[in-house]
Amino acid sequence: MTPRHGAGPVAQNPVPRPAAVLFDRDGTLVHDIPYNADPDRVRPVPEAADAVRLVREAGIATGVVTNQSGIGCGLLTHDAVRRVNARVDDLLGPFDVWVYCPHRPEDGCPCRKPRPGLVTDAARRLGVRPEDCVVIGDIAADVLAARAAGAEGVLVPNAATRPAEIAAEHSPAPDILSAVRRVLARPGPAAHPGRRTGTRT
Repeated sequence: MTPRHGAGPVAQNPVPRPAAVLFDRDGTLVHDIPYNADPDRVRPVPEAADAVRLVREAGIATGVVTNQSGIGCGLLTHDAVRRVNARVDDLLGPFDVWVYCPHRPEDGCPCRKPRPGLVTDAARRLGVRPEDCVVIGDIAADVLAARAAGAEGVLVPNAATRPAEIAAEHSPAPDILSAVRRVLARPGPAAHPGRRTGTRT
């Protein structure tokens, strides 16, 4: 089909802002201390507080989706994980929803990232569609879980991220604040009916 005289190229619909941004916890929001049960050891990564604040100020729901296999391995209790989550929430939140997987990798559960269960559960609790969410994390399991759920995944590598995981991503973000700014640069208001604030599981 020949374009009409004077007509420019047909613009593609831009990707709109998401209804929710879901963050990985360890290595993304806070420094990763394996099997940490001590809230006093929680230390936010640089610019995490600003990143989460910008999402909230934009009227977009926030959540945390995190694997905590230490519970299934007998190294952590649910109560210990919730205390650490509460400390993260005090330092960086409030987040609208918290969801964690307590299972071991070999358990084959549907929730452990890179499977989609944490993302779909968080979306359901927020009253939004998974495909209207963005998941920000530091390893491939985070972005693969997002995509398995129909959401968008953004990789923010750190020293622990495998080079192959970085190479597999078309456009990883250099840091969490850059990732959030990229998302917020998109047009359109966020729509997130039925937000449920402060749910921790």
